[in-house]
Amino acid sequence: MTLHNIITKLFINNKFVDSKSKQTFDTINPATEQVLASVQRANSHDVDAAVKAARNAFVKWRDVSGADRRDLLLKFANLIEENQQYLAEIESADNGKPISEARDGDIAEGIKCVKYFAGWADKLSGQTIPVENTASFCMTVHEPVGVVGAIIPWNFPIVLFLWKVGK
Repeated sequence: MTLHNIITKLFINNKFVDSKSKQTFDTINPATEQVLASVQRANSHDVDAAVKAARNAFVKWRDVSGADRRDLLLKFANLIEENQQYLAEIESADNGKPISEARDGDIAEGIKCVKYFAGWADKLSGQTIPVENTASFCMTVHEPVGVVGAIIPWNFPIVLFLWKVGK
């Protein structure tokens, strides 16, 4: 499989960009040992730029209503579902698992996961906690806490990516 029109740049601050070092590495089809694509190699400077952009975006995201988050996550899940076969072919070429396993297993489960999280987005608000002192009131509020880093292994990249971004 040749990957046509695949963007191999880093996605930072809502833009596709080259790595600061301009270095790339090849991703290899394990079945054919052919180069699928040359992708940008991120370094610590790229990670710092991505974290800074994510923190800036978080300031806006944390104030997005639960209903709007739900709708955005459902839109994301639907886009993945519309492109499920194509994504499965890419996943298969990249890590060697059968297309049917990537499509009907990993990607299908990832879509379900994102839709599940979308269903909670407008329902998680907090809870009251019983206390002995009746003059007191104790409650928790569920809210986004900030930017996190996520490590995704080679053998289940799509589903693990979806588990992490869906939350």
